[in-house]
Amino acid sequence: RAMNGRTIIIRLIDPPLHEFIPDKEVVLQEIYDLKIAGKTAELSEKLGLLKSIEALHESNPMMGMRGVRLSILMSDIVTMQVRAIFEAACRVAAEGVPVQPEIMIPLVAHLNELKVIQPQLDAVAKQVMKESGVTVPYLFGSMIELPRACVTADEITQLADFLSFGTNDLTQMTFGFSRDDVEASFLAEYLKRGILPSNPFQTLDVNGVGVLIKDAIRLSRKIKPMIQIGVCGEHGGDPESIHFFHKSGLDYVSCSPLRIPVARLAAAQANLQDHVGVKS
Repeated sequence: RAMNGRTIIIRLIDPPLHEFIPDKEVVLQEIYDLKIAGKTAELSEKLGLLKSIEALHESNPMMGMRGVRLSILMSDIVTMQVRAIFEAACRVAAEGVPVQPEIMIPLVAHLNELKVIQPQLDAVAKQVMKESGVTVPYLFGSMIELPRACVTADEITQLADFLSFGTNDLTQMTFGFSRDDVEASFLAEYLKRGILPSNPFQTLDVNGVGVLIKDAIRLSRKIKPMIQIGVCGEHGGDPESIHFFHKSGLDYVSCSPLRIPVARLAAAQANLQDHVGVKS
């Protein structure tokens, strides 16, 4: 209702599983306390929880069971999410408000991942519309967050209706940096000594990550010349990065709410420079 006819893009669940389960150390302490108290029934439940936590443990969860991988192996989670999206869309459409949900599938690396999950999600959308007696236009797209996705963007575009670069993850994967770790360890020293000209998580690395983005745009538009391609990430609110995105032919940027005024101004400046032939 709030979008009032405007297109809305919804990204499917993306975070790694460890963000949805209790901290192992906390559970271990609870088990110890229950043993001391002799509460056997509660102890059995906590031991079962501990077993699940250990089974889901990953050494590098940001590169593990998340994004489309989670969707494929635990598809009930995303089919539930897509059903909720389309039930809401059909309900609002029945009130006379035009809606067009666009569902974004995250962390795709291979076309075969889309071949597995997209038909399942498409079937859910059609089923909800059949149940409600309301039809709404919709699209399924892919986030491009991995180097492999960039260099095979022509393959991914065969199924994807739109693309969105997840530049936070794409930067991490291209550099081999963990954003959370490097900002607390060596990144400040790298910037101080000029090893890196700027923080690549704030201003896009155009000579590395930027080349992957340009290649992906070129490959995808060979398949679908009019495909909508955007950016989702902190770089979407950075003026210097926005100028690069504009030159590269992207259609839009998405950023955190606080950065929207800056992003709008930078986008307007980039567009003006393009029309009057001013070099940025």
